[in-house]
Amino acid sequence: MPKPTPAITPALRSAFLLTCALLLSGCSLLSKDTNGAAIANGPASFDLEVQAPEDVRELLETHMELQRFRNLSDLRRSELSRLLGAADANIRSLVGTLGYFSPTIELQLIETPGDPDTPRKVLVSVEPGPSTTVTEADVDFVGINADDPKGLGLREITRRGWGLQQGDRFTQTAWSSAKTEGVRRLQNRRYPTAELRESRADVDADTSEARLRVRYEAGPAYYFGPLVIEGAERYNPAGLIRLARLPVGDEYRQTALLDAQQRLANSGYYDSVFLTLMTDAAQPGDTEVHAPVIAEVREAPLQKWIYGLGFSTDTGPRLSIDHTHNRVPYLGWRAQSKLQLNKKNPMLSTRVSSLPDYSGWNYFFGGKAAREELADYTANSVTMVAGRSKNEDKIDRSYFLQYDMAKAQGTGAPPSSSAITANYSWTGRYFNNPTNPTRGYGLGWEAGAGMTLTPAQEPFGRVAARWLYYRPFARQEGQTGRSSRLALRLHGGAVIAREDAVIPITQLFLSGGDTTVRGYSYQSLGTRSDSGKLIGGRYMAAGSVEWQRPITIAGNSSDWEHATFVDAGTVTNHLDSYTIFVGVGTGIRWRSPVGPLQADLAYGLETKDVRLHLRLGFNF
Repeated sequence: MPKPTPAITPALRSAFLLTCALLLSGCSLLSKDTNGAAIANGPASFDLEVQAPEDVRELLETHMELQRFRNLSDLRRSELSRLLGAADANIRSLVGTLGYFSPTIELQLIETPGDPDTPRKVLVSVEPGPSTTVTEADVDFVGINADDPKGLGLREITRRGWGLQQGDRFTQTAWSSAKTEGVRRLQNRRYPTAELRESRADVDADTSEARLRVRYEAGPAYYFGPLVIEGAERYNPAGLIRLARLPVGDEYRQTALLDAQQRLANSGYYDSVFLTLMTDAAQPGDTEVHAPVIAEVREAPLQKWIYGLGFSTDTGPRLSIDHTHNRVPYLGWRAQSKLQLNKKNPMLSTRVSSLPDYSGWNYFFGGKAAREELADYTANSVTMVAGRSKNEDKIDRSYFLQYDMAKAQGTGAPPSSSAITANYSWTGRYFNNPTNPTRGYGLGWEAGAGMTLTPAQEPFGRVAARWLYYRPFARQEGQTGRSSRLALRLHGGAVIAREDAVIPITQLFLSGGDTTVRGYSYQSLGTRSDSGKLIGGRYMAAGSVEWQRPITIAGNSSDWEHATFVDAGTVTNHLDSYTIFVGVGTGIRWRSPVGPLQADLAYGLETKDVRLHLRLGFNF
């Protein structure tokens, strides 16, 4: 009696099905041609050599269909001959994309009967012939706003700036790029729904001439309508709409939309922001549309803590804790507080500020308590401020009342004093990059007037100014990347008061260190008190000339730069008696994502000492 065949267990059945699936999926790893036929990856069945001008040769070596069949090890001669017969049309099509429409093509199959291990050789020789030249470029507009008088300038700019003009060489890439760039130029300003309605290129291969015709439909002209914030829960959207400064009523510009989006993103109230112009607001036949802008936002938490570690040759190692509360209870303003711990300048500060009103100005008040090493003395100080400020894209302004109290400690220290002043400050930043500038300038100044309160009441005034300018040099022939530049810097300040007036020590000027006169230690340049101690002075001036040169490695630009500089400065109580301190040196810069990392070695001509100065980041 025959034995029954044992049943396949579920485990064996699963293993069998898995093995089949793996075998079948392995077949899909074979390369396939355009028709889906598998191409084995074996030894080359023939060598391929292209003889043509460089641009043609690179194109053919990359995209010619013959390249895909080289690794078919069992390719027969008859099959290869058939492929060569079809290669002519493929080569003509590829060369035509470069504007060569009458090429001379020669295909040769070279056998190697003496050595069976050496594959055949296919030689492709291409003489592209004359390149096609644009003889006519007809760019015009159709549909709504084809004759819009307010858009006349933009239409003319689109025509004049179109990518293929009469006399230019015609290529498929240039043709596609010119059409796309024309649409983009219209969409970036006034006509965000513009589109390409018609395009035609008539190429005469006999004369190598191309006549081009494109028609754009601009569509309705859009103007900015109101900004609507979607997703607002924690924070008052009305104040943040003012913060965005979207130019409602102005002609649509993509840059204005992106700037408003960036202001909201930088405000700290949102983790993500995306602005969209509601082009669906247009009705058929509309020539002008005031469209609302929708801001889709994800709000940031009410509170944020930031812990930081740092180091500076001026103040040594530093630990900082920053806290932000985006909506102070009962007030609704933002509070930003900071605790900074280091050896020379521990400090605790807070600043509470409102959202801007319709004029762009906001209110603020705050205070700071600090312990500072000021020359030969240590000063405990308290500062309180209250006022208004306005921060724009390039200009910051503020006016405020300020109370200062300072108590110096040390042998022969000046008496403690306090003062109140009314101040105005203005800062303009016109750099090409806010974190790693290579050209442009910045200018800032502050002026204040007030009265000392203790130990006696005396009127006084204080002014300070700073200026920084980057002057790039023209690139030398063959140079790529950034060019070398000069960095010029000036600082100055003055306290105007009676000679016997006791000004708070924190309002006097000191110099020396990473950002003033290198080659001298931090705040080591001042005046001498009656007891011979170093103390701040009433007048200060400092300047710097620095040559910054990018470092190239093997002819390629890098993120490193070399700098050579001369710094000079003075601090005095009397304009007719002063000593100028000069420092010279050299250093390197690394362009990090958060700003330049600077390492400078400077020699002080007065002290005969060499000092190392380290600094991270750029601010003005």
